[in-house]
Amino acid sequence: MKYFKQISLTMPALALAAVLGLAGCASMTSQEKGTATGAVVGGVVGNVLCGGLACTGVGAAVGGVIGHEVTKKK
Repeated sequence: MKYFKQISLTMPALALAAVLGLAGCASMTSQEKGTATGAVVGGVVGNVLCGGLACTGVGAAVGGVIGHEVTKKK
């Protein structure tokens, strides 16, 4: 029962964070959006690969750089 109580408190918090995060993206350039997307994807991949905080951070940094470079205007 304790598990369900934790989920019921976590879901509204995640929904609020998602709404606020998406509202902040309205004025971002495409390069900034690419950097942010790359950082999120890289962080998830880093966490999945080795599960540690350091891997998540390194994955986010590498993903952010890749996202920044891919969306760079020539």
